[in-house]
Amino acid sequence: MTSISDFDQKKNRHIDINLQKDVNSSNTTGLEKFRLVHCPLPEIDFHSINTSTSLFGKQISMPLLISSMTGGTSRASELNRIFAEAAELHGIAIGVGSQRIGIEDPTRMESFRIRKYAPTTLVFANLGAVQLNYGYGIEDCLTAVNEIEADALFLHLNPLQEALMENGDTAFSGLLAKIELIARKLPVPLVIKEVGWGINWKTAQSLYDAGVAAIDIAGAGGTSWSEVEMHRADSALKKEVAKDFKNWGIPTADALIEIREHHQPHLVFASGGLQNGIDIVKCLALGAAICGIARPFLKAANQSESVLDERIKIIKEQVRVSMFAIGAQRISDIKGDVIRKKS
Repeated sequence: MTSISDFDQKKNRHIDINLQKDVNSSNTTGLEKFRLVHCPLPEIDFHSINTSTSLFGKQISMPLLISSMTGGTSRASELNRIFAEAAELHGIAIGVGSQRIGIEDPTRMESFRIRKYAPTTLVFANLGAVQLNYGYGIEDCLTAVNEIEADALFLHLNPLQEALMENGDTAFSGLLAKIELIARKLPVPLVIKEVGWGINWKTAQSLYDAGVAAIDIAGAGGTSWSEVEMHRADSALKKEVAKDFKNWGIPTADALIEIREHHQPHLVFASGGLQNGIDIVKCLALGAAICGIARPFLKAANQSESVLDERIKIIKEQVRVSMFAIGAQRISDIKGDVIRKKS
């Protein structure tokens, strides 16, 4: 088990690397290959644009998620407060980082308890799926959900990251059956998410068959956790191994399209390298139910709460303008006929 001091150092190092280093994937998201189809006669009034939607029984102002990032340290606790207050203010969803440390050391769970800052919005708890092969079970999943009064649970998949870490948790065999058990027993929706390398349609099929409520593809094109681990590695060997995985993964658009083609009408979340409201509308047009953004929000929150607030306002207004310019009055109007692949 990781010691507490090692954990603090690891999490703070992760934050610093994301803020200070170039850890972008050398892949693009693939969204640049698409264009939204401009409609010069939208036949709607701009003030009538309605971006609200509902997910898992919660109404949100826009299908936007502050994606899971951190928790467990005092620094992470403050960031989670900032993220949660912004989510509540803007009526958007939020996920916390992995709560494993809170399970292992309950005094650390406080840093994940964001419901007091976000009393009404959609909140996702979070654990690593691989921990189901290291003694975790339904009780731990329930603890993660109940301790922070979450509406749903993310179980994240990160095999490449674990393989690149010193002493990573790499026992991934037999995991699907355990995920299925959690999906069947958990009283809230279970969402499986990657961390930045995408999910292919065959894996998605097995997960949907196992009963998961949704999949967050978290495709390549944004933060590369192999780059993060390269910067964090102590050994020259680990650094050398990690550095050539910078272009690994399924680009976000490719993963989204592939899963949508094979798995209508299952829910798909889109994240991985999304930067602005136009990216969000593109993903919605390609079939996403909600879109997640992480690192751009981390950078904004690190500057100040007002910078984060302004960043979210910009993204929300970009979504509204994009919808107006394609003739979509409601989120449900954003369909495949408003997006085309560039020639």
